[in-house]
Amino acid sequence: MSSSESTNARTRTASWFSTPFFVIVLPVAVAALLYRLEPFKPVLLPVQLGRSTVAVPARNGHMQDGSERVGEGHLEGPEDLAYDAAARVVYTGCEDGWIKRVTVNDSVVDSAVEDWVNTGGRPLGLVLKPNGELIVADAEKGLLRVSSEKEIELLVDEFEGLKFKLTDGVDIADDGTIYFTDASHKYPVKDAVFDVLEGKPNGRFFSYNPATKKTTLLAQDLYFANGVAVSADQQFVVFCESVLMRCNKYFVLGPKTGTIEKFCDLPGMPDNIHYDGQGHYLIAMFTALSPELELAYRYPFIRKAFAMFTKYVGSLSISKNGGVLVVDLEGKPTAHYYDPKLALTSAIKIGNHIYAGSIFYPFVTRFDVEKYPALPTV
Repeated sequence: MSSSESTNARTRTASWFSTPFFVIVLPVAVAALLYRLEPFKPVLLPVQLGRSTVAVPARNGHMQDGSERVGEGHLEGPEDLAYDAAARVVYTGCEDGWIKRVTVNDSVVDSAVEDWVNTGGRPLGLVLKPNGELIVADAEKGLLRVSSEKEIELLVDEFEGLKFKLTDGVDIADDGTIYFTDASHKYPVKDAVFDVLEGKPNGRFFSYNPATKKTTLLAQDLYFANGVAVSADQQFVVFCESVLMRCNKYFVLGPKTGTIEKFCDLPGMPDNIHYDGQGHYLIAMFTALSPELELAYRYPFIRKAFAMFTKYVGSLSISKNGGVLVVDLEGKPTAHYYDPKLALTSAIKIGNHIYAGSIFYPFVTRFDVEKYPALPTV
C-alpha cells in the first residue's frame, strides 16, 4: 500500500468515528443486537385497547388542586387502605414491610403515624374484620391474618404446589370467606412491570375458607389480577384486571353461581376497589391509557423496548391521569376524579373525603369531594 493509500485508509477509518456512522449507526446496531438477544417476549393482547369511551356524567380533572398530604415522610408507598371507624385510624401497608396506622383528624397536621406490625414482606391489599383482625395480601408472604395483638399467621401461600408470586387484592364476605388475587404466578412484586408489559395472563383469583382452610381457584388466565370487593348484597365478588382495564364479577350466590360477567370498563388501569357503604365503589387507577401506553399495547415490540429500558437503564414514567372512578352498584360510572400527574393505587371514602394510597408516594392523599366536586360533563 502506498503512502497516499495508507493515509486515505486512516482518514476513512477516522471519519467513521467522527461522523454519524459511529455516533448514530453503531449504537443502533448494538441496540438491535441486544434486542434480538433479549429473552423477554411480549405477545399480542386478546383485545385491542383504544382510547376510553367510558361515559362519566361528572368529572374533576384537577384532583391535586386542594388535595392534602397525610403522613408525609412517614409512609413509604402506602398501597392499600383499610379504615377502623371506631378507632378512627387507617391501616396501610408500606414498601418497607410495615403495616402502619394513621389517625384520622380534621387537620392533617394532627394525623399521627404509628408503626403497627412488620410482615417481613410487602403488604398490599388489606381488609379489616369486625373483631379487629386484619387480613393482608402480602405480595411476598402470601395471605396473612394479623390479630389485634399483632400476631401474624400465614393462611396460605400456594395452590397445588405453585407458590403465589404476587398476592395482591383481598376482601371478606359476610360468611367469612376470604377472596383474593395472585396478580402473577410468574413475576414477583419487584418485577410487576414486566408482567404488565409481557401481555400474558399470569393472574389468578381465589377464595379461602378459614373454617376448612381450603383454597379454591375461582378464575385463572387473568391479565394482572388486582383489587377485590365483595358486592353489597353478597351475590358476587368484583375483581379487577389491570392490563385489560376492566373489572369483572364472579357470582358466588344465586343461579349464576360460578360464572363470570363484566362489571365495568375503565378509562385506565385499575388497582384496588372498595365499597363505600353508600351504594358506590371507588376504583383507584394508577394511569389512564396514555398515547404511549396505547402504542405499546398495540405493538409488542414497543413493549419489549420499554422492558429493556426498564431492565438496563431505569424505570419509565408513563403514568398519566391516574385517579379514582366512582361507580354505582351496577358498575355504571357516576364521577371521575383524576389529575394529569397523579397515580393512585387505592381509595376509600371517609366522611366528605377520599383518602387515597399510592405505591409511588410517601404519603396518603386526602381530597374533599364536597369542596372540590366533580362537575357535570354535559
